[in-house]
Amino acid sequence: MTMDARRNFRGTKLIIFGAGYVGSALAREAVECGLSVVALTRNTEKAHALSATGVRVVIADLASSSWHSQIAPQAHYVVNCVSSGGGGVEGYRRSYLEGMRSILTWARHSAWAGEGKEQDASTDSTGIGTFVYTSSTSVYPQSKGARVDETAPTEGAGETAQVLVETENLVRESRRLESSPFGRWFVLRLAGIYGPRRHHLIDQLKAKADEISGRGDHRLNLVHRDDIVAALWAVLGAPETVADQVFNVADDGAVSKAEVVAWLAQRLGVAVPRFTGEPAGGRRAITPDRVIANDKIKTMAGWKPRYPDFRSGYESVLLEA
Repeated sequence: MTMDARRNFRGTKLIIFGAGYVGSALAREAVECGLSVVALTRNTEKAHALSATGVRVVIADLASSSWHSQIAPQAHYVVNCVSSGGGGVEGYRRSYLEGMRSILTWARHSAWAGEGKEQDASTDSTGIGTFVYTSSTSVYPQSKGARVDETAPTEGAGETAQVLVETENLVRESRRLESSPFGRWFVLRLAGIYGPRRHHLIDQLKAKADEISGRGDHRLNLVHRDDIVAALWAVLGAPETVADQVFNVADDGAVSKAEVVAWLAQRLGVAVPRFTGEPAGGRRAITPDRVIANDKIKTMAGWKPRYPDFRSGYESVLLEA
């Protein structure tokens, strides 16, 4: 969706929970396009930066109820793109699961709850029209080169991934309630995120690291931050007939980690490091070897990545890295 198309949202209201790497970028674009934007963050520095762009910012912990009285539960669009903030499994539970429960409690006070669904969920401003939650492709346990679409089972994924699955289920179950708090919902399962000021591999190579964690023969599934923001716009603006869907968000070019590292090393003029075959510090497992399919969001929501492979995406990143 072009910037001109996004300006069709002018005059609508967007609430963003978790104004971090993705949420802040979405908020800035939304203000530029003429939306009224409210964002919740626990980071004071980010709050000040967003306020300067015209976003109304609330500083609070999403999992608490302290913010409920500060943000009215009426908006055309609500996006939950909160991050874990560390803390292992318990940190995940606090940020994702308890955070989503807090949102649902807040949302059930909206005027939308219990009203007839004959209203236009995408434009009604008396309640909550479209709700989007950004999850992760880590919910999939598949490996050995499997091609993974949204129908793939999630049983057997790691402990933190299961927290994400539980959180997704809360969204699904909310729609089955007699008084649903949302007009419609979407879950976006994001692949590995990279982009401006988020390029760990480049930083490692610039530091001339002798080795890199993981396995070189395992495929990386990546998505540029700007393409995630574009995916959010795509589902927020999807036709009314598209509703209550899970979408994978990944670029078109899953390739081996060795290929990515070798290409970056060549572009940076450094030696190619070896792979340890072990997970990175703080991680419990190596990322599985699979290909995340993105066909569904392309077909149903009209999304197309601006950066279809790692080369195009990292070229833009290298200009500012």
